[in-house]
Amino acid sequence: MQATATVLVYSDDSNTREQVRLATGRRPAPDVPVVEFVECATPAAVLKELDRGGIDVCVLDGEAVPMGGMGMCRQIKDEVFQCPPVLLLIARPQDAWLATWSRAEAAVTLPVEPVEFASALAALLREKRLQSA
Repeated sequence: MQATATVLVYSDDSNTREQVRLATGRRPAPDVPVVEFVECATPAAVLKELDRGGIDVCVLDGEAVPMGGMGMCRQIKDEVFQCPPVLLLIARPQDAWLATWSRAEAAVTLPVEPVEFASALAALLREKRLQSA
């Protein structure tokens, strides 16, 4: 197993980014790597980090401004070669169909509920590990 996993967190709200960090802790589950975060507050920063490479999972805030996480997800799925899996933060459970439209692999509601979030993130990290093997 790799020593660390890199998780990109996109939100214009520093409180949302903090919720993600706190819900994850050092690692979201015992069988996945320790997590390192790359935080982005703008769509341009997200694209720059993805171009740089090394991102294992993206966590995108569906309520981010000026570009929401759903639109960002759809764009990176179209434009980034071997795009990492995406965990989308959505405002309401009823928005899950929009997460499907955006091609996100998983979605959880805001505010971040730590157990639900950690479980969803760990599942994506496991899947990524299986694809890399």
